[in-house]
Amino acid sequence: MSEPILPIRRVGIDTWRENVVFLHRDCPVVRAAGFQALAKVRVQANGKTLIGVLNVVDDDAICPPCELGLSEEAFRRLGAEPGRPARIEQAEPPPSIAALHRKIAGDRLEEHDLHAIVQDIAAARYSKIELAAFVVATNQFELDRDEVLHLTEAMIATGQRIDWQREIGAGPIVDKHCIGGIPGNRTSMLVVPIVAAHGMLCPKTSSRAITSPAGTADTMEVLAEVELPLDRMKDIARATHGCLAWGGTADLSPADDILISVERPLGIDSPGQMVASILSKKIAAGVTHLVLDLPVGPTAKVRSMSAAQRLKRLFEYVAARLRLELDAVITDGRQPIGRGIGPVLEARDVMQVLANDPQAPQDLRQKALRLAGRVIEFDPDVRGGDGYRIARDILDSGRALAKMNAIIDAQGRRAEPQQPGAIGFEVTAPADGTVIGVDNLRLARIARTSGAPQVRGAGVDLFVKLGETVRAGQPLYRVHAQFDADLEFARQLVGRGNGFTLGAPEQVPREFASAPGDVR
Repeated sequence: MSEPILPIRRVGIDTWRENVVFLHRDCPVVRAAGFQALAKVRVQANGKTLIGVLNVVDDDAICPPCELGLSEEAFRRLGAEPGRPARIEQAEPPPSIAALHRKIAGDRLEEHDLHAIVQDIAAARYSKIELAAFVVATNQFELDRDEVLHLTEAMIATGQRIDWQREIGAGPIVDKHCIGGIPGNRTSMLVVPIVAAHGMLCPKTSSRAITSPAGTADTMEVLAEVELPLDRMKDIARATHGCLAWGGTADLSPADDILISVERPLGIDSPGQMVASILSKKIAAGVTHLVLDLPVGPTAKVRSMSAAQRLKRLFEYVAARLRLELDAVITDGRQPIGRGIGPVLEARDVMQVLANDPQAPQDLRQKALRLAGRVIEFDPDVRGGDGYRIARDILDSGRALAKMNAIIDAQGRRAEPQQPGAIGFEVTAPADGTVIGVDNLRLARIARTSGAPQVRGAGVDLFVKLGETVRAGQPLYRVHAQFDADLEFARQLVGRGNGFTLGAPEQVPREFASAPGDVR
């Protein structure tokens, strides 16, 4: 075959952030070029080039022998119509592959190494196998603080960056972020409208859930559109002083979104990657002042005060060198915050707090007020210590609810309110006692098994909290699902451990922070 040119076929397979190319085993190009499955190939069409991983198929229905199949991700990146001729050839390894191999061997990487790796990741030159190798290597051989700094800088450099000062003038651009690991901890959806109602600009961009049953973007999506183009996100933030958007569509730190696609199935969230991921997104979004929530607890991401202090110092080191003013707050992470675990249930909790509903979870309200107060104290006209009172007054007056409704309307309100999953079962206490342990990881896994976050109404609705006395047979929580199979999987998981430990009142573990959302 003189020219390896074939018409494009849109295969319609979601390969999630990976370019996959499909060729039939009997394709003349496969035989002539000696292609093998999982080989890297270069595809050129429509004036564009992409690097993809080859899958060899035997089914004509997937890809006939004389066509070049593209996954949804590859088809989107190439931007060529079906039937358009495309050239395919073997690809050279990514330029940064030698640096990746050194990190796999445990070597320390220099600034130019990390920039080269991130550029190749953002350009989709790495396969999922190579991405997984990088994620595992940076977890196994922990990045030092300068490696984390350079990784953050590289991730910022690969995407768009907003300069709010140029667009709207001087003033702090504020945000609040949690490192995650605490189910139901939807304080951002309360902090943003409170702070925006105070008059400060809070353009919140969030990732979707990595290993949790819901992220802020997943929960906000119950109420409004979150996949906002960058220009629309900026217009909304200018009009309302706030937004709650998914960062992926805004092209802010795109290499981070690709890495998250590997971290999610691996369940890995290493300290260095975490710092680079969070700070790169915030700085790319134009944030100048950030309150960071660091929960600590036996089943949180951070298990000890010493580990929390080390992580806090790493965040502060990188933030200071990137000229981001950071207030890192160590909080109580012994149990979930709020009652709901899962998008619809967490959205319910948020709206109850905003509406000052008597049924609203008070732990979520108090933590959100403390964090919002810390953000408000970035305002040069606010005295230190006054932030909590100002935040409480904004919430109690209804101004925060009005601001949230304005943000929801600006982003695109959902036509019909979504409900918790229609099927479910209650989990009851096996004996009398005091709740002395709540396993965040177990409850998160139960909620995910029930279908969250993909099924928005799925999840866990908590009835009791740490330190409460229960009687045998009393409901501890209810599992919600939409599909029978998910419900059965969740039931089996609960049967192997329900996530609650009962004991005597004096066995309740001491909290690390003096109050939810604060540390003295």
